[in-house]
Amino acid sequence: QVQLIESGGGLVQAGGSLRLSCANSGRTFSTYTMAWFRQAPGKEREFVARIRWLGGVRIYYSDSVKGRFTISGDSGKNTVYLQMNSLRPEDTAVYYCAAGSTGSSSNAGYAYWGQGTQVTVSS
Repeated sequence: QVQLIESGGGLVQAGGSLRLSCANSGRTFSTYTMAWFRQAPGKEREFVARIRWLGGVRIYYSDSVKGRFTISGDSGKNTVYLQMNSLRPEDTAVYYCAAGSTGSSSNAGYAYWGQGTQVTVSS
């Protein structure tokens, strides 16, 4: 069974950085596509970034975070990270880690979800 536990959220000023972590306590994460989504108040959950190792590493970002966020993984720790730089107030949201068997940017492509971690960016 896959259990995802996020950490690293918090309050930061605009222009600052945070690193989110997602620890996978179950099956090794390299067999899944791992992704980050976020949900701002009153908005739908949206794709942020995903990484897939099977068949070669493939990484995708949403246009809104490309060039500012970096997704990576540590197989020894079974942990995926989201390094967030140049943060903006519009990045404020609950950030969720997800694991799925298909490479997808859709919520429906992920069977396992973490509990979420709050990121707040002040102006």
